[in-house]
Amino acid sequence: GLREPAPFSDEVEIDYSKPYIRVTYEEAMRGTPLDRPVRVYADGIFDLFHSGHARALMQAKNLFPNTYLIVGVCSDELTHNFKGFTVMNENERYDAVQHCRYVDEVVRNAPWTLTPEFLAEHRIDFVAHDDIPYSSAGSDDVYKHIKEAGMFAPTQRTEGISTSDIITRIVRDYDVYARRNLQRGYTAKELNVSFINEKKYHLQERVDKVKKRVKDVEEKSKEFVQKVEEKSIDLIQKWEEKSREFIGNFLEMFGPEGALKHMLKEGKGRMLQAISPKQSPSSSPTHDRSPSPSFRWPFSTKTPPSSPANRSRNESTVTYDISEDEED
Repeated sequence: GLREPAPFSDEVEIDYSKPYIRVTYEEAMRGTPLDRPVRVYADGIFDLFHSGHARALMQAKNLFPNTYLIVGVCSDELTHNFKGFTVMNENERYDAVQHCRYVDEVVRNAPWTLTPEFLAEHRIDFVAHDDIPYSSAGSDDVYKHIKEAGMFAPTQRTEGISTSDIITRIVRDYDVYARRNLQRGYTAKELNVSFINEKKYHLQERVDKVKKRVKDVEEKSKEFVQKVEEKSIDLIQKWEEKSREFIGNFLEMFGPEGALKHMLKEGKGRMLQAISPKQSPSSSPTHDRSPSPSFRWPFSTKTPPSSPANRSRNESTVTYDISEDEED
């Protein structure tokens, strides 16, 4: 794998003893010897280096089986004159391209229009770029002469990403990025922000923090209410289950045909049986009581002593049982 950034062209030694003979497109597609790779050149500004740049260079690297990719990066002076102001300076752009894995060599201060002398100096076989005409420097297409010479190898643009798109996003959300950088410690002077705007951004930052806190409290309140609702639903369900069980047990005990009624009936029967025992059968024989024999006091004709109650009764009716011997 790659372990170092791609070298600059002025740091690479070229063996000029060998003649420069371009390979044809057919030869390049068939594959060239390892010591003679197809030298492909791709140039650009590469400001705010992004995935669209990397994909274009990847396509250029994979045009042929054996490719040596040389990338030219225009200087700040040329770019500001022909295209406009850049976000990154030329050294930053050189460094960004150097660290792309598909690049084998970087040309600093690349020309805006490719000349035969430049192509011969770097022994370029093909020039890679998207096929859309690139109008600049008074020309409808700066690659027109390259196409006519049969040295042009087209690549595809990556839709949805470009340096202009990124700058547009920054300009559109300028206030957001200004506030973010002020919060991170950049001064208003560094951001070219006026005193009034600086205070406005700080105020907006405080307001946003308050809004965020309120939002967090609302979310926590919603979560709490949701948990309470879930718990209440569980309690209601458990209460309903327990209430059904309680009602069922109550009916089993105290209902019309419950266990209590049977217990009361059984207890009532036992009480009645205890209070009114069964009578003896009417057919059982009855025994007549024999009269008690008369008792008399020996050697006396007087009646036996009696209680006061009996005495009064005996006084009114004096009846003595006298045997025959006594009569005699």
